[in-house]
Amino acid sequence: MRSRIPAALALTLALAASGGATAAAAPRPPAQTSRPGSSAPVLADPHACPGQPGFTCSFLTVPLDHRRPGGADTLRLQVATADNADAPKGVLLFLTGGPGQPGVPFIGRISGRMPEVAKRYRFVMIDQRGTGASGAIDCPKLQAQVDGSDIKPPAPDAVAECAGILGNRRHYFTTEQTVGDLDLLRKALAVKTMAVDGVSYGTMTGASYAARHPRNVSRLVLDSVLPHVDPQRDDMLYLTGLRATARVLRDACAAAPACGFDPADDLAWLARHRADAVRVWDTLVTYEFLDPTYRDPNALPDGAGDIVSAVHEARHGNPARLDRLLRLLDSSGGDVAEYSAGLHIATICGDGQFPWGTSQTRPSVRAAALERVRRHLPARATWPFTADTAVGGGFIQGCLHWPWARHTAEPRHAGLSMPVLLLNGDRDLSTPLEWAREELGRAPRGRLVVVKGAAHSIQNRERGTAGRAAVAKFLLG
Repeated sequence: MRSRIPAALALTLALAASGGATAAAAPRPPAQTSRPGSSAPVLADPHACPGQPGFTCSFLTVPLDHRRPGGADTLRLQVATADNADAPKGVLLFLTGGPGQPGVPFIGRISGRMPEVAKRYRFVMIDQRGTGASGAIDCPKLQAQVDGSDIKPPAPDAVAECAGILGNRRHYFTTEQTVGDLDLLRKALAVKTMAVDGVSYGTMTGASYAARHPRNVSRLVLDSVLPHVDPQRDDMLYLTGLRATARVLRDACAAAPACGFDPADDLAWLARHRADAVRVWDTLVTYEFLDPTYRDPNALPDGAGDIVSAVHEARHGNPARLDRLLRLLDSSGGDVAEYSAGLHIATICGDGQFPWGTSQTRPSVRAAALERVRRHLPARATWPFTADTAVGGGFIQGCLHWPWARHTAEPRHAGLSMPVLLLNGDRDLSTPLEWAREELGRAPRGRLVVVKGAAHSIQNRERGTAGRAAVAKFLLG
């Protein structure tokens, strides 16, 4: 799910959030991972991670297709490991989201946010296949149009260009393949078990790994949760997120001083009277990264104002501020090394369950199936938005035009048997709290911590400390 703000505002946020990027342990040579000449996977070409003291960067070679592990085609993935190789609690594999975001550039910052955990665990992060400076899938038109947005729909020609760039390799960027990479990484680290911590789409990846390899996961943290299975087959329509918008905005408006109006009703009116309802939805989800209160008039530069007031004014005939926010928060044109839109679409389309089925459904029948769903979606399924908004989002419109591709192999057993901590902000629209409650039902040893007033990506972005404190207690207990 979305885990970054638009490129136009990225520098401002980065400057505000800078600092705290050193490892907790003194640097030392990394432990030998596998014997030279053995058939076991190895972390090759170790070197100091640039600009991140206390961490070693290296490369892991993985098969392009884990269903044919002996094939000639391989990928080379960058890995970062903390230098405290003898950490008493073992390895903590931290997974970023998107899908499309790399991991290696963030290891210093993430470990610095949790210093007590970093003293006891060896932090490990990986640029998942198709991401990062050395491996990002570069689809220029798609990158220019949607960057890291889940919601902004790409044009069909941008989707076609990306599919053409990937060719037959499009089959091999699903979560199934990444799970295979992660188990090779575990073997290269020479550990039997590891703690796994995933954020946003990283929760999908982490939970999928844990479901397939339960004996290899000692503890699992899921932060800003996307369920790793979708039995109701509506996650790609984002129905839960659409409905959650009413709860989130009403809660924001109830905080003192109360708004005195119903922002959900305002939004419902706009969704039925503006042609750009999908863009309004995209802007709301982007806005949470800058202002989880949704009401800070100074969250954006130059007095752009807050999103709740802008929606209210637009409902009552003055759309100027809302239109300005739509322009400021437009999702387009980011650096592919920081977020690959090409990897995003290949993974989403290969992983997802859609109104027409999966990526293995013939493209020629998808539009008719989608139209049937649009016509029959009840208002309560999407309110305050509409069925048109649901079928107009980026997941649906991008994958509608994606060519036939192999669907991911889903876990045979959805249950998560290990201890699981789930974290979610109650102001999160990207991965709404309702999804975390759903995933909790698959974790008999799970516990959900709801961080009040927080939006997406608790460990990285929470303004307070409650979420990170819960993680430390869980991992160190």
